[in-house]
Amino acid sequence: MTDFVTHLTRQAAFSRATFGPGPRTEGVIDHVGKELREVAKVYAENDGNPGEEPDFHTHMEAAEEWTDVAILGIDGLTRAISAANPNLPFDQVAAKAVEMIVAKQGKNELRDWPDWRTAAPGKAIEHVRGTHD
Repeated sequence: MTDFVTHLTRQAAFSRATFGPGPRTEGVIDHVGKELREVAKVYAENDGNPGEEPDFHTHMEAAEEWTDVAILGIDGLTRAISAANPNLPFDQVAAKAVEMIVAKQGKNELRDWPDWRTAAPGKAIEHVRGTHD
């Protein structure tokens, strides 16, 4: 299995060669939006009986679309790091991206979160403001 830094180095090189250099912020955001709408469409088209959980096929089809969202999010992340550090080689951009992902996960784990059981199922669950912001 490939380590994450090696994979992100490969992804950054592919993305720049295929889609061009620079942050491409608006283009990446536009594409993320399209992919998120695809996730919603998969569930909307495969909504069998209201109240029933979608089946394996539906979840796996949605997982394919979520993969696109993840790749695009990481592309935006590495492009932002590259724009801030134009002389940084892709392997160091990738290492910084992984460092930032790990640090953000650690920060999220330290935050206070409301009880998910009391949250509206279709709404974001946001951390309690003021702690580890």
